Amino acid sequence: MPKKSYPLGKVYGLLEPGPVVLLTTADGGRMNVMTMSWHAMLEFEPPLLSCVVSNRNYSFDLLMATRECVINIPTAEIAEQVVQCGNVSGATVDKFLQCGLTPVAAKMVGAPLIAECYASLECRVVDISRVKKYGQFVLEVVKAWRDPAVAAPRTLHHLGYGKFMVAGDIIQLKSTMR
Repeated sequence: MPKKSYPLGKVYGLLEPGPVVLLTTADGGRMNVMTMSWHAMLEFEPPLLSCVVSNRNYSFDLLMATRECVINIPTAEIAEQVVQCGNVSGATVDKFLQCGLTPVAAKMVGAPLIAECYASLECRVVDISRVKKYGQFVLEVVKAWRDPAVAAPRTLHHLGYGKFMVAGDIIQLKSTMR
């Protein structure tokens, strides 16, 4: 079948970067949670990842002020709450309360983990050189948490314009990677 021209505005849905995550921040007793899908792993050890947070988001100021956050990885079971977090601003609403999410104290950073997420990555900002131009932060994971009871997480993958794909099938192929 021959390929057809594809709208540039929809390319995002072809290359979505990974599961939708909930980025948490906290400063001066005020916590926030932001739905995010613009992220990518950069390095294995130490684990480094890149994420994009717009300077129009409330989380941007908290992240710049504290240089800490937690990347929480939800599953499809809380998809409605994940989308709801992305549809309101933390500047005016307590998203934890409104979306029914439970903050849990982290060990290495001031931002909270989210109890309802199957995994959480405590992070510190290590590079802001591309923040002004692209809103891109480089984070180092300093502590990782995972629920061992969740063997095959059904993660959400944003395809754009309210569409999501749910991952969860695992296949094992031969690999020489460690």
